[in-house]
Amino acid sequence: MRRCRRCVLARTRTNIVIYRGPPSPVLLFVGEAPGRDEDRMGLPFVGSAGRILARAIEALSLEPWEFGITNVVMCRPPGNRFLPEAAGACAPWLQEKIHRLRPRGLITLGSHALEAFRPDALPITSAAGRLWGWGGLPLFPLLHPAALLHGPRYRARWEEDLRSLRSVLPDLRAGRIPPGETAPGPVPGTTGGPLAKTLLQGGDVPSP
Repeated sequence: MRRCRRCVLARTRTNIVIYRGPPSPVLLFVGEAPGRDEDRMGLPFVGSAGRILARAIEALSLEPWEFGITNVVMCRPPGNRFLPEAAGACAPWLQEKIHRLRPRGLITLGSHALEAFRPDALPITSAAGRLWGWGGLPLFPLLHPAALLHGPRYRARWEEDLRSLRSVLPDLRAGRIPPGETAPGPVPGTTGGPLAKTLLQGGDVPSP
């Protein structure tokens, strides 16, 4: 994967930002795409948003061996603008990573990360703070921590959702999904984009 050339971001990246965490995390945080600091260091969530996430993880009393962090897109997009075509190119790698890490629960960060798994989900401001399911795993969406950098209006919601997350941590750690939240398939009348379709349909990881 270090030599991946499957999308246009290969031309502008400094590093492919794959993952940081233990080989078998209990929980996997999935963000949207690397920023400038992540591209420079080759690690996810090491910039300003990463510091907010680190404080949240500390508030949740998660041990280092309990969590890992990755992104839907693994190369920095120019201007930090999310590119669906890059997400589609990275989808097989993300699928393979989840298969190898085998986390018991997923925590998505931001709307694009949520849509990658659940194209049928409500908008992020409605979906965040609720326990969902994906592929037999519990999935808990949060706002992206970078939202807190753009003003105070999301801070109360972020803290409220963290309290909700703390309350369902036993379910996430045990891999329990809520009633009715079985592994979803494509929603009739929607496509969900290339990333969602790849994640939902499964399949082999193609060559770069």
